[in-house]
Amino acid sequence: MPGVLRASPNKGCRSRTPDRPPRWPLRRRRSDHPYTDDVLLLVTELVTNAIRHSDSGQCPDDRVIVAVTSHLGTLHIDVVDAGSTGQRPRLCAGVGSESGGGRGLWLVQELSSAWGWYETLAGRVVWFQLSGQ
Repeated sequence: MPGVLRASPNKGCRSRTPDRPPRWPLRRRRSDHPYTDDVLLLVTELVTNAIRHSDSGQCPDDRVIVAVTSHLGTLHIDVVDAGSTGQRPRLCAGVGSESGGGRGLWLVQELSSAWGWYETLAGRVVWFQLSGQ
């Protein structure tokens, strides 16, 4: 079941699903995947981007959904937000390991096996994969 974050710029975010808190496969078996720390970092970066740069962070009742799946040692993570008409995910020019900001997608590009984004009727999905093999 994906985790749902309700985004509110004034109240912060809280995680919830209809009946219980989200179950994160990584938390239950933290040592099972060699890139657990990378996954947690990249999810944090993408959720932050979703709240700061999409319509999900502008509307009090909007949400960000994080879906984590695993298959044959590869983790696939989707971060779904409301999208935005004025902005698209892009790498900032000149960003590197020493940059003070704008490193979210750069980190995703550097640490993931694959990543991308696409639009849906519900909004925008930014995804990445990490292979444990």
